[in-house]
Amino acid sequence: MNFDTVISIALGIGLAASSGFRVFLPLFALSMAAYSGMWPLNENWQWLGSGHALIILGIASITEALAYLIPFVDNLLDTIAVPLAAVAGTAVMASTAADLSPAVTWTLAVIAGGGAAATVKSTNAVTRVVGTATTGGLANPIFSILETGAAVVMSVLSIFVPVLAVLLVMLLAVWFYRKYARLRRKKLQNNV
Repeated sequence: MNFDTVISIALGIGLAASSGFRVFLPLFALSMAAYSGMWPLNENWQWLGSGHALIILGIASITEALAYLIPFVDNLLDTIAVPLAAVAGTAVMASTAADLSPAVTWTLAVIAGGGAAATVKSTNAVTRVVGTATTGGLANPIFSILETGAAVVMSVLSIFVPVLAVLLVMLLAVWFYRKYARLRRKKLQNNV
């Protein structure tokens, strides 16, 4: 496996995790990078670097970010965004994986791309439900701004410093796991 392949996998994982925060923003970032010639896309994904895809994904990104600012609409969006994030993460990973056989590309896309996106989105959805229940939805716009900011940061890092983005994804995974384990322990203690 050569250096370009490793970097393309790191790019895909970083953008896939970013899809867990916002579905369209990482696709828009990848579209901008491909349109400007910064990142080549796999042969079947060249359309993602077109002007039409750039405009459509830009509008979708803005619409998604604004819709998440509306309490209770954000919870509704989360119910449909969990599977969409997994699809977006898979697509991003498949479009960026370079010099791999189709079997390896799609295996990586589904497991690493779809898995990273679905894990981040599921965690965000649970956090949003808890936030809605405890604050009556008043804190939801703050969560939404933080999530959009995280999607922007992860997307920019993924495009410009892919290896750092993967390290951040791993740190997030450890943080999510510890948080989940702590909540699970607390729940088990309360049930005893």
